[in-house]
Amino acid sequence: MPQLSMSLLLKSITDALAESNASGMLISHSRQNPRRFVVQAGQNMFEMWVYVWTLTHGGGVARPKDEYRIQLTGIKPPLTLNPSGPTIMIGYEPNLQCFAGFDLNKHQTFSTRSPSIQIPITTLHRALQDGFSFVTKGNDEIAVGFRPDQFLAYVLNSRLLHDQGVDAATVKILSRVVALEEITLDEMEQLPAERQRVVQTMSRLSRDTSFRRKVLAAYEQRCAVTRIQLRLIDAAHILPVGVEGSNDDIANGLCLSPTYHRAYDRGLIYLDDDLVMKINPIKEQELIQVGLAGGLRDFKAYLGDRIHLPQDRNQWPSVEFIRAANRFREINK
Repeated sequence: MPQLSMSLLLKSITDALAESNASGMLISHSRQNPRRFVVQAGQNMFEMWVYVWTLTHGGGVARPKDEYRIQLTGIKPPLTLNPSGPTIMIGYEPNLQCFAGFDLNKHQTFSTRSPSIQIPITTLHRALQDGFSFVTKGNDEIAVGFRPDQFLAYVLNSRLLHDQGVDAATVKILSRVVALEEITLDEMEQLPAERQRVVQTMSRLSRDTSFRRKVLAAYEQRCAVTRIQLRLIDAAHILPVGVEGSNDDIANGLCLSPTYHRAYDRGLIYLDDDLVMKINPIKEQELIQVGLAGGLRDFKAYLGDRIHLPQDRNQWPSVEFIRAANRFREINK
């Protein structure tokens, strides 16, 4: 596989940010490594620096068939780091449309005679299945494979992963966690406190992503209220996470555009037993009384009909979750 053009490499990053529910804008010269992006994720904005190359086969017949690498061209050691946000070193494999992340601390200085870093391509294959995958390298480095929809999660947790995931026992547990296998309390207690934290973080991220992928697929990435797509869709829990009885089943999920997601979470709108999305009259009156009802008419235009539902009835919202959510939000009291 030849090196991708820089425009395609940069597009892989901005597309991956979009898939992971964020947005990014390049603010540096496209040919300058590291590439500097401003990233917007929810209410947070930060600057991200990215050293990025195409991930290609390791070359020559003497190299293992599954060995892929990035070649650290166009830079000189020591690498400069972002003083106010994350810096990552990644490779992108265009056939799999998957990324590999490397420990920047291990490669901030390097020999210019052999400037390449390797990873087995099988690590990326596993990442396609589970979202993340991990492999330990001979220099006590952990390399991470990750799907585009996990790009933001990798950026925000890269230091934790590379610093705390370097031993084989932790890597084994991390591999099980991202495959959504249960880890016993006894297994967790065998790990130092910091490595327990990285396992817990990856468990939460993997479950969140699994829920999002399942719900978006069930609803064809279309808002259940407005039917829009446009890569502007959230996976919302009907009964919120943390409330007793909530889980990550598709039947506890809805696809909603961000405005309707926030309105649902705040109790401005609600689902009834007939799967009709309605306005909450109490919250509506509160907005009118404080003079914040601008746009309410247009907002309500999409309400009052049965929501857009998955083709598979087994994936429709559960009435039990709907009723529990309405009790939790004190709807119709």
